[in-house]
Amino acid sequence: MIISIKVIPRAKKNEVIKIDEFHYRARIVAAPVDGKANNALIKFLSEYFGVGKSKISIIKGDRGREKVVELDGVTRI
Repeated sequence: MIISIKVIPRAKKNEVIKIDEFHYRARIVAAPVDGKANNALIKFLSEYFGVGKSKISIIKGDRGREKVVELDGVTRI
């Protein structure tokens, strides 16, 4: 499954807000330095969707706030 996520780094707490089936907004505590926010996003999404970290990959938007993420093994949310 492929979803779009708008990431807001340096938040007070980690949280995911579902906008619709394929669009999400994520607040991540980590700062966007040296890929720390991306790593924190992958870790948090793995807990949120109940899949392993290796099943989540950022397809597009590695250096921006708008990201396209592939969730391998998740068919419907």
